[in-house]
Amino acid sequence: MKEQVQAHLENRLAYLIGRGIDREFEDIEQKKAQLAKRNAGIVKVKADAKVTRTEQKGSHSFLYYQVHMQYVIKQKSTFYIEEALEERRASFYEGRLYEDEEMVPAYPDFHGKNPDIGEMRAAENVDVRIPYVYDRLKAVQYAEKWWNSFNPAYKSFTDDCTNFISQCLHAGGAPMRGYPDRNKGWWMQNNNWSYSWTVAHSFKTYLQYSKAGLRAKEVSSPQELKYGDVICIDFQGDGRFDHSLIVTGYDYYGMPLVNAHTTNSRKRYWTYEDSSAYTPNIRYKFFTIEDDS
Repeated sequence: MKEQVQAHLENRLAYLIGRGIDREFEDIEQKKAQLAKRNAGIVKVKADAKVTRTEQKGSHSFLYYQVHMQYVIKQKSTFYIEEALEERRASFYEGRLYEDEEMVPAYPDFHGKNPDIGEMRAAENVDVRIPYVYDRLKAVQYAEKWWNSFNPAYKSFTDDCTNFISQCLHAGGAPMRGYPDRNKGWWMQNNNWSYSWTVAHSFKTYLQYSKAGLRAKEVSSPQELKYGDVICIDFQGDGRFDHSLIVTGYDYYGMPLVNAHTTNSRKRYWTYEDSSAYTPNIRYKFFTIEDDS
């Protein structure tokens, strides 16, 4: 198994950095095609792989590993670096590879009960306004520092996307409120948290209706978003939002690049067309953070 693992990792990394061992990795070809639609291309790739565990079940063996990707992307006269950490599984039968797949994150990120919109709106009937100034630079700096790791000051989750975005907004000065009612406000405190802090759909609903503390305005297009603003994604288009992103940069055309957790990503293009969770029915909500400045 050790030699099998080493050979597979060497083959995959060689392909990723452009030496073309074979063409079995359709995800990379798909990414290249999507970049081409944006008049962009990959000019350099750096890839590092780390085995996390192996399993043996009779004639079947399984290799679980992480790939840290760094793409240098050129778009017109602009260069930027996109990064991602993929969790993958390679499956072998009698020593021969028959499948290599990304471990698709378990969206949505339910951490306990997920309140419905009516319940969230009722909880937002508050008159107490907490003044604050949102420091977009600090929010982005936090997103850049922790995009591929977990801040030990907070509880972390396997499905960590919304928890991470909440931390970024709080680092930018957005105030917590509502403790200890999990249906109310937006907070994480004393090893407990509101649904809006950790659950993508509840977070989206909170941003829509909050009139006190952290609040946001929904806008109609991604071009209206500024650094430190938020995009919420409904992959299936069924009305239940699954994923949360924070704007940390822009491409040549002024379209947002985002950081996120769960599939840890940095400077990823906002549409998430290269995600394994993407469907043609995908829907987006765009929120710009409002404050008292």
